[in-house]
Order: sequence, then C-alpha cells, then structure tokens
Amino acid sequence: MTRRQAAGAMFAGAAAAATPAQAVTQGADLSPLPPPRREGGRSLSDALMLRRSTREFSDRPLEAQLLSDLLWAAFGVNRPSGDRTAPYWRHVMVIDVYAVTADGVRLYDPQAHALAPYLSADIRAATGLQDFVATAPLNLVYVAHGERMGDISPEDRRLYASVDTGFIGQNVYLFCAAQGLATVFRGAVDYKRLESAMRLPAQQFVTFAQTVGYPRA
Repeated sequence: MTRRQAAGAMFAGAAAAATPAQAVTQGADLSPLPPPRREGGRSLSDALMLRRSTREFSDRPLEAQLLSDLLWAAFGVNRPSGDRTAPYWRHVMVIDVYAVTADGVRLYDPQAHALAPYLSADIRAATGLQDFVATAPLNLVYVAHGERMGDISPEDRRLYASVDTGFIGQNVYLFCAAQGLATVFRGAVDYKRLESAMRLPAQQFVTFAQTVGYPRA
C-alpha cells in the first residue's frame, strides 16, 4: 500500500467517525449544486492584479451557479482520484468548508458537489468581530478535524490546518477577483463563540473565516 493509499484509508475511517451529527441525520437532504463552470472569468494574471481584501459588501445573495463555482474553486474535486483544487496536509483532508448565510449553515460536500444542511439558524454575526459579517450574504467558515491529525501536537495541528486553510482562502480570493466579487479572509473571530454556535464536536476547531459577496455600490 502506498503512502497515498494509506492516507486515503485513514481519511475514510476518520471521516465516517467525525462527520457532524446534523449532517449525518439530514444526509438524504443533500442539495446538489449546479455543475461548476470551468470556463469564463478573467485570466489568472488579471485576477492576481485585482486580488484584494474588501470589507464593504452588498446584502445581495449569490446566485446558485456562482455559489457552485465558488465552492468548487475553493476546495472542489478536480481529478478522478478525488483530489482537490487546493493542496492539503499529508494527503489527509482535515478541512471542511461551511457556508453560513441568512438561511443557516450548510456543509460543502466536494465529492457530491452539494450542500448538506447543518444548522437552520442565522449565525453570521458569530462568524467574526466586525459588523459587516452579520449582513454580508456569505461567510465561509473553515473547520479542521483535529482527530485526523492524531500523531502531532495540538499546536502543530493548528499550524498545519491553518496552512491548508490559507491555500483554500487564496483560491477564493482569485475566484472573487476573476468574477468581480468582494472578499476578505479573517482571523478576527471569537473562536469559542463561533465553535459553540456551530456546535462543533470537541476535536474540531475553526481555523479562519472568509466573507464573500458583491461589492457595495
């Protein structure tokens, strides 16, 4: 068995044990996203020129197709092997991407390219310390599975999980720049409050959050 195969087997077992209870019980309610578009938008060079952080957002919701494209760009499956658009630690996927909107919290399922209902409450205000997070149409919350990193210290778990999150966050930045969206990657978070609001299991923890939306006119 190769290192990649071993890591994949370990991930499969850990994922089954660590999937949030809310998503498990509502698994039949997966909401498929439209197939992600692989063409369009600005060039990579243009996106790099336009990449920036913005803290002023319209409250206009993102269309389903745009949300689909965004989540796929962030951490979707881009190869038959099941690998992702962003690299990850030791070939073990430790990061989940949650979409927090006015309608509640949903967990992105990259394999199905779908959203699983997680919480029905609007917890946007709990995703950060700045006022705009409560009214922006979408806050992405990046959650790490510490139990999948059992052979390293808690401090190193946060370090490696943060690196993986940074790759995903940069994908979101470039997608937003290419599509004319606004975004900001945020560490100004009351982590205990957010983890409590999300009812995360003990070994899961929030790394960062990222707000996405249309720029305020």
